[in-house]
Amino acid sequence: MADDKVTVGEVVLGRIRAQAEVLAGLDEAVRADEPDAVHRMRVACRRLRSAFRTYRRLLAPGATDELVAELRWLAAALGRARDQEVLGERLAARARELPAECGPEQVAAELERRGKAEYRRVWPEVVAALDSPRRRALADGLAALLTEPPLRGRADRAAGPELTRVAAREQRRTADRIRTALADEGEEQDIALHEARKAAKRARYAGETALPVAGRAAERYVARMKAVQEVLGEHQDAVVASTALREQARTSKEPFGYGVLYGQQLAEAERARLALPEVWERAARPELTRFG
Repeated sequence: MADDKVTVGEVVLGRIRAQAEVLAGLDEAVRADEPDAVHRMRVACRRLRSAFRTYRRLLAPGATDELVAELRWLAAALGRARDQEVLGERLAARARELPAECGPEQVAAELERRGKAEYRRVWPEVVAALDSPRRRALADGLAALLTEPPLRGRADRAAGPELTRVAAREQRRTADRIRTALADEGEEQDIALHEARKAAKRARYAGETALPVAGRAAERYVARMKAVQEVLGEHQDAVVASTALREQARTSKEPFGYGVLYGQQLAEAERARLALPEVWERAARPELTRFG
């Protein structure tokens, strides 16, 4: 049960402060290319952007527009390296499971070489972004916002009812996107499912924001939205992987192995799509959004 004395503004500022600290603390780890550092910084960018967008009605109009744009820029700069790393790991692991006639070790080694080469190619962009004036300005902007929060009057409302309203809104938003995606076909459906994944992630982050005051109720909401996000993530990863395989097969010494992998990735995407309605049914229950 949420504490009626806690305001929604306090909760949201706590979320922003915590993620800003995570972001600030990862610069050196990312520069050193420590395991998972790029991923954690990218997630902190996403969580901050989501907080600014989801709770924009609590903040002065336009107060966070520049911060949102700069967080998107930094996440994109980090993402090019991270995406290559994840793609290479995924495909190499799948390649090693291929039948012997597909040349599994040869295909896996080739995919790893490609992935590492692409990662090295884009890595300087990550370091350049961290060393840029834009990165320093972003840190200064977050610090200034937390020093003098541009809160509107509605930020003084009790946290429980406001967080419940937001959770319900994000649940509906995700439902709309999933409904649209399942009605589409082909490439349009792939794009729509990716948009549904973004909506589920934003809903999950809204639940995370409510955790300090809503406790187990928020935990259940987060868990269900995370499950939706993950099945949609499996679909997106398979779609991206199949596209990469189709392009890389043209210059491979083991095109047959690439073809088999391509077919497997299409099958994985289809399994995720078919699993979505059942996973979403558990996340769509109205009672999940009652935070107090």
